[in-house]
Amino acid sequence: MYTLKLHILPKIFCLLSCRYVPWNFHETLQGVFNFAGDRDLEYFLNLANQTGLLVILRPGPYICAEWEMGGLPAWLLQKPNIILRSADTEYLKATSVWFGVLLTKMRPWLYQNGGNIISVQVENEYGSYFACDYNYMRHLHNLFRLFLGEDVILFTTDGNTDKEMICGTLEGLYATIDFGTDTNITAAFIRQRRFEPKGPLVNSEFYTGWLDHWGDKHASVDTVKVSKMLGEMLSMGASVNMYMFEGGTNFGYWNGADHDTRFRSVVTSYDYNAPLSEAGDPTDKLLAIRDVIKNFRDIPVGPMPPATPKFAYGFVTLQKVGNISSLLDTLSPQGPVQSQYPLTFEEIKQYYGSMLYRTTLPRNVPEPTPLISPLNGIHDRAYVSVNGVYKGLMERDTALVMNVTGQQGDQLDIIVENMGRVNFGSYINDNKGLLGNLILGNDVLTDWSIYPLDIDTAVANGWLQAGHSGSGMEAGDGPMIYSGTLKSTGLAWDTFVKLNGWTKGQVWVNGVNLGRYWPQRGPQQTLYVPGPFLSATQPNNITVLELERAPSHRRILFMDRPQLNSPGQKT
Repeated sequence: MYTLKLHILPKIFCLLSCRYVPWNFHETLQGVFNFAGDRDLEYFLNLANQTGLLVILRPGPYICAEWEMGGLPAWLLQKPNIILRSADTEYLKATSVWFGVLLTKMRPWLYQNGGNIISVQVENEYGSYFACDYNYMRHLHNLFRLFLGEDVILFTTDGNTDKEMICGTLEGLYATIDFGTDTNITAAFIRQRRFEPKGPLVNSEFYTGWLDHWGDKHASVDTVKVSKMLGEMLSMGASVNMYMFEGGTNFGYWNGADHDTRFRSVVTSYDYNAPLSEAGDPTDKLLAIRDVIKNFRDIPVGPMPPATPKFAYGFVTLQKVGNISSLLDTLSPQGPVQSQYPLTFEEIKQYYGSMLYRTTLPRNVPEPTPLISPLNGIHDRAYVSVNGVYKGLMERDTALVMNVTGQQGDQLDIIVENMGRVNFGSYINDNKGLLGNLILGNDVLTDWSIYPLDIDTAVANGWLQAGHSGSGMEAGDGPMIYSGTLKSTGLAWDTFVKLNGWTKGQVWVNGVNLGRYWPQRGPQQTLYVPGPFLSATQPNNITVLELERAPSHRRILFMDRPQLNSPGQKT
């Protein structure tokens, strides 16, 4: 989870790790704090210290980062009128509790206390948010001083406009600016100087690449432009934080989304076209950056460290375990929540993944009759079945009507998938599920049984292996679970799994949720599987949730290279 970004101070050339801390990663459930395993921030700080890396800590509470809800926990949305990132009483209370835990842990790691944290960011690109609430920023400033003391350097990061710098900066916090290769460097640093007259020029996010959304072309930022602009900034004596220096992965459900004219979900890969790839491998962009840095200081001679070993394990054929309906006792052991009208994920306290909404048809509908979400209340994709037969899907912003037929009393199942909450802008209050009533013809559908689906626990406990659950005989379309085994080879090397012919869904390897696949939409075609997720000596369990339609061959392929740039289907 905790990966590196590089910060270059041109006068002393320190190597730094610039580290976001996603609040929702550590407090997924309110009041339950998790700093174990891949959430062990202090282990990461110690590892960075051992390798000689100083740390710039960016604890939010909001981080953006194309991360689910920008790092804010979804349980905040249980307060329906909460104003996030503001002096809203409920938000401040939750933020204060969180920082009381996190910053208390961080204080011993401050540089002045013998640690390696040399500065700490307060909020993140706050000037881009609509609230522009100085009372909120003052509250955060006071919290950071209370828990970290008076000696630590606190700073802000904001975009390259007057509005962003006005709303995002605060007296007592060092103001920095961020921009990419499409910016006039001199004008940007003149703007920073207006808000911060003294101290270093700092581009706190110099964009070496960019993110991908499903349905986009794979993003790419030109290497020549990156190296040229880096050289110009270093020549000016500026400090530069490269975002990203190493790519990463939105494992599980941690990808965010954007909302401009419509909702656009971020892909699983966060390779970002960065100098170090998603798998940590050096690229031509890294070599170009190294050549720039050579002009400003001596660096060790010799070859770059090699890429980590990759292995093409080949094909694995999966077996059908069952459809969601046949597996409900396993996937939702606590049973349904009964409600006259639909409830959101947040109201049920099922924050990620999927939920099943079940009701019955109120009358005979022998002719195709529109099922409508009149207020665009499908967040984000809904897979519709009648009496267990898959009928099609509805999708936020794009497909709000579909036709169904059936008899009075037929079972209507709607599985709603959370595709990641909006992580930037004014739409981050992004509730999931059915946000309003569904209408069949002229009838408002009522009397719902709502099943939270805990697929991750079922996978982790081995309950969804073929032969362990379900009949395996259900019809082929609609949400289905498949499983199989990747035989041990004596190797546990990085690999990439490709689901050619599959439509859309989620993949687990040995209980670890690799993230979403959607090859028909693209651009991403493979999912990264780090070697430590695999066993070299034991069979590796593979589980796939296919939401729409599996291919007849039911094979998946483990390759030795990623494929992130196929166009897929433009939407």
